Amino acid sequence: MKRQVNVPLIAIVGEGLLSRLSFGLISFALPLYARHLGFSLSQVGILVALNSAVAVALKPLLGWAADRFGLKRTFVAAISLRSLVSLFLGFAAAPWELFAIRTAHGLSMSLRDPSANALIAEHGGEKSVASAFAWYQTAKSVAGSVSKAFAGILLTVTAANYPLVFFVAFALSVLPLLVVARYVKEESDASRALSHRGSSAATPAQRNEVETSASATQVRPKVLPFVGLGFLIASTAEMLNGLFPVLATEYAGLSKAQAGLVYAVSTLVTIFSGPIFGWLSDNVSRKLVLMVRGVANTFSSILYVVAPTFAGIGVAKTLDDIGKAAFRPAWGALMAQISSFDKRNRARTMSWMSMGEDAGGVFAPMLAGFLWSTWGITALMGSRVLLAIVTEVYATIAARSPQPVKLRANSLVKPRSVIPAGPRPIFSFRLPAEKAGWPLDVTGGNRNP
Repeated sequence: MKRQVNVPLIAIVGEGLLSRLSFGLISFALPLYARHLGFSLSQVGILVALNSAVAVALKPLLGWAADRFGLKRTFVAAISLRSLVSLFLGFAAAPWELFAIRTAHGLSMSLRDPSANALIAEHGGEKSVASAFAWYQTAKSVAGSVSKAFAGILLTVTAANYPLVFFVAFALSVLPLLVVARYVKEESDASRALSHRGSSAATPAQRNEVETSASATQVRPKVLPFVGLGFLIASTAEMLNGLFPVLATEYAGLSKAQAGLVYAVSTLVTIFSGPIFGWLSDNVSRKLVLMVRGVANTFSSILYVVAPTFAGIGVAKTLDDIGKAAFRPAWGALMAQISSFDKRNRARTMSWMSMGEDAGGVFAPMLAGFLWSTWGITALMGSRVLLAIVTEVYATIAARSPQPVKLRANSLVKPRSVIPAGPRPIFSFRLPAEKAGWPLDVTGGNRNP
């Protein structure tokens, strides 16, 4: 039997690729443009982190909005807002304008991430959802590296024409909007037509019985432990985010060309390792994949201290990226599984879990900068190793495959969902049956019209 092409999932992966091609340009050019306008280093740091901070604050609320108004509708709105961010940057010339635009970018992130994650969970398939997240993250990582390199070339050729770079980013950001609007569909909408014929044969009471029984026998695990898990994992994975260029050039003494070569090698490794770890998470063990992340972070931290050479820094950076490649698909699959217990609120559940991840990504680089400037590189890497060990212990406890929680029969508070079958005494079921509109005779059977 020929395998059907999953067009919506391919379109979502394409959106990640094209969007990161666009915003990779901005990620590279914006800090330089801020310095061009006279920002201090601390102001640049605040500007760069502002969008993530806004996203952390708004994600739970806007995750609810995605469930309320539709995943695709919210996804399209987020991409549209992000396109406007690129356009407005081309006209921004004052510091307050950059801060306002960066805030709008954070709003678009809080709209986009929960809906994108929920759509991947819907279309990825129960047995291959980690692979779906792996391809999505791989596409974003590769596109981000390519676009940052292109931004450097573009700024060099145009003599640092920053508005032109932002306008190019805007033109690229329109492409994912067209792809999503044309090809992405919510699973519920796509499957409604297929299931309509079978479901129309069932009576409303029977459909209510099935839906109520399914929801009554399982409840969603508590989300808060997994919010903490996302925070810890992202903290170890993103601790050196933004600091690597300084670490490579000022600490290890590498040239800018050597640092760029390290980035190229680690990107090449990510292209292959991401899908491999996605397959391992789906088919072998999610815990094993998460453990690879911890081991990679630990050994890379040690290498940064004991081998500050071109080879040592290159291997350490590659190990770091392998750890990130292992973390993303396993974490995506875990979010999909936790949110599957309450699919009507899937985006809201994922927004809480990704909020913890984003908070770790914001907090860890600030902690790393403080540790490095106060006690040195050894204290930074030692703290990173310790945090990785704590994360592994926490992950072993919290990332166990969640199972539906069986409820006792006497805990079902809606007796109307229980339909009496066969002749039995009528007295215990008469009141709930009559309220539900089930006409019964004295033998307990349904009265024929």
